[in-house]
Amino acid sequence: MGLHTYYNGINGTYTPFPRDSDCQEDESFCHMWRTAGFLISFDVAAEFCTLVAFIVMLAGGVQRRVAGWHIVCALLLFSAFVQCVGMAIVAYLFDHSEHFSDNWHLDASWLLCTASWLILFLTSLGMTASALYLPPEGDYELIPDDLEVLQDEQLLSRIGAWNNDVRSLDSRLDDRDQ
Repeated sequence: MGLHTYYNGINGTYTPFPRDSDCQEDESFCHMWRTAGFLISFDVAAEFCTLVAFIVMLAGGVQRRVAGWHIVCALLLFSAFVQCVGMAIVAYLFDHSEHFSDNWHLDASWLLCTASWLILFLTSLGMTASALYLPPEGDYELIPDDLEVLQDEQLLSRIGAWNNDVRSLDSRLDDRDQ
């Protein structure tokens, strides 16, 4: 059984779940079940945003990593929360609704969802701990750019020429005063 279809193993067919007749009998079940389906589908988009933010943070250099871990950790926690709420709704309905038979059980997708939100939460916890407790990056020196070195040499030669001009002017003024 999935959140949108039900698989009948006897005749090998998929049928929409919940059926229209289920929704006419118990509207609250349908609203809660569709909310759980929406939350899990919405979480896929939130996890994609998290993945993009993570890639941008890693590819962006030291400054992005220093500033970006807050955003990535918040997105990880948000995704874990959304999954956990969707999973809690399914668990509540599974335990309290008459729409499920006694021989039904939560299967691999239930375990995958649990593993997913636990991994999201632990990853966020690990990133936060490493950002707060590991020493900051920075014990290296940037490789100078050739253009920057050329500009520095030009600046130093101009300063040297200015100093020479000032010294020669000072010496001429001293000669006049004497």
